[in-house]
Amino acid sequence: MQDSAPLPQHILRIADLPQRKPTRVTLTPTPEEMRAVASDLGLDGLRKLRFEAELSPMGKTDWRLKGTLGATVVQPCVVTLEPVTTRIDTGIELTYLADLPEIEGEEVEMPEDESIERLPATIDIAEVMIESLALNIPLYPRAEGTDPVEMQVTEPGKKAMTDEDAKPFAGLAALRDKLGGDSGENS
Repeated sequence: MQDSAPLPQHILRIADLPQRKPTRVTLTPTPEEMRAVASDLGLDGLRKLRFEAELSPMGKTDWRLKGTLGATVVQPCVVTLEPVTTRIDTGIELTYLADLPEIEGEEVEMPEDESIERLPATIDIAEVMIESLALNIPLYPRAEGTDPVEMQVTEPGKKAMTDEDAKPFAGLAALRDKLGGDSGENS
């Protein structure tokens, strides 16, 4: 049995990039690489994938990556398991800062701006493409015309909790109305 194709790579070494002009990259993975990406992301298929990026210097030490991601993904419908095809077209923007502090310890506070990262020695543009694709894939794809599913799960022999059970104050208001009371009567 033959191993699947490796994930695509396109590594840029920051020290080798021109400091006065942007570096432009266009990635269009091969069919084998797209199958590897689809498998890695748990997709049924990946019909098209293209990433155009521009890595530009910002000042003396920092860099900005701006790009556009285009892809056509195939996933199973969360209700019927029928194939659902979704077109993804999105912009990507990342800022790489040389002076971003190292993360120490186990507890880490997330930065306010999720597009800021520590400047590495190398940037794998294909990895940025795959991560961006993963973040933009629909979480719950639905086939056209599929109605929402209502599901109740509980232990065997017990009654499942309903939406009404989750609203305890609605029951109290009904009890108050039944008793004929009004919250302002005891003034």
